[in-house]
Amino acid sequence: MIKTVAIAGAMSALLGSAAYAGCGLSGGNVNILGNEFGAIQAVVAGAKECAGDGVTVEANLTKEHRDLQVAALTANPAQYTSAIVANSSIVPLMNDGLIRPLDDLVAKHGGNLQPHQLITIDGQVMAVAFMANAQHLFYRKDILEAAGVDAPSSYADVVAAAAKIESMGLMDNPVALNTKTGWNLGEEFVNMYMGTGADFFNPGTAEVAINNENGVAALEMLASLVEYSNPDFLTFDSNATMALWEGGQLALATMWGSRGGGILDGEGSSADVVGATVLSAAPTLNGDNVASTLWWDGFTISANISDEDAEATFVALMNGLSDEVIQANNDEAVWLSAAYQAGPASAGVAATASAGANPYPMLPFMGLLHTALGAELSDFLQGNESAEQALADVEAAYTAAAKEQGFLN
Repeated sequence: MIKTVAIAGAMSALLGSAAYAGCGLSGGNVNILGNEFGAIQAVVAGAKECAGDGVTVEANLTKEHRDLQVAALTANPAQYTSAIVANSSIVPLMNDGLIRPLDDLVAKHGGNLQPHQLITIDGQVMAVAFMANAQHLFYRKDILEAAGVDAPSSYADVVAAAAKIESMGLMDNPVALNTKTGWNLGEEFVNMYMGTGADFFNPGTAEVAINNENGVAALEMLASLVEYSNPDFLTFDSNATMALWEGGQLALATMWGSRGGGILDGEGSSADVVGATVLSAAPTLNGDNVASTLWWDGFTISANISDEDAEATFVALMNGLSDEVIQANNDEAVWLSAAYQAGPASAGVAATASAGANPYPMLPFMGLLHTALGAELSDFLQGNESAEQALADVEAAYTAAAKEQGFLN
């Protein structure tokens, strides 16, 4: 059983600073694989302060990290000593035995970590969480006021607001989501399906259960939203949507909370855009359930490396989570740290958690469904097939993969 971080409660939980004079290391090689955004860049910069005195610290931060991690950590020795992961990306590493238990390292170097930071699987600590995240609504209050509409609370409200903005000539293509074909598109469906309140799988089984009216409702809402997006919506990832927002080309967008700090810092944007940007809770789909997933981000340590490299990596990453790092990068994330001061950049994540969003399902076979969703839904969103056919295609692709991996007979 995988125990997830209680993210809503963790907003005000404690994580003490781990301060090491010169990091206290005499040797070891550290090489970190992770996503590319401000919060992780800050952690890695803090880890790199441990370089020297026989210690090397390197990193590869890339949006392609999910595609690299399994092969890179399967090598012996592993190409990276740590992979920075989230709810979903830890699962394939666990399935293949590519990350090591951290209990000994936590006992030796993590005395200030709080229980909710420790991602425990089958009684062993397998990751240390350092930030919370969720996708939620960003909106331009000046554009909404000009259109005479209230801040949306449901995705139906978002569609209605977008229609009025376009009809009044205030903005073309005012909506964006992270709908790039692949993982991003799959995540947008997962978010929307969470808004139905239905299960992804038949209880107690790996049998997928989205080919129904709930799946159709989630797809139809996604289609309604992308009608008000740029025709290139199937290329939109977080970097693209953030750039569009900062360029003043959007009035409504679903983006990751971790982008809030970068959007509100004014760099690459204008005072008018920044001043009118509001971060709010993720909308609901049906008026009851918030259509988003809660996430944690944290670090793991590779199994196929020496104990010396493992210890150096743990110590370096703890240095990357020092109070000084958090305070200097306060608005880059919702940090799980006593040094963190909540502000406007965290408002959307906090509101989404308070609205009752559930964690992304950490099931061994969820990644196979996510992959099938990302690969099979683009034809529907381009108007080339029905929602029912798209869901049938997803079901077939998932079932074949689940059988191949032994989750289904």
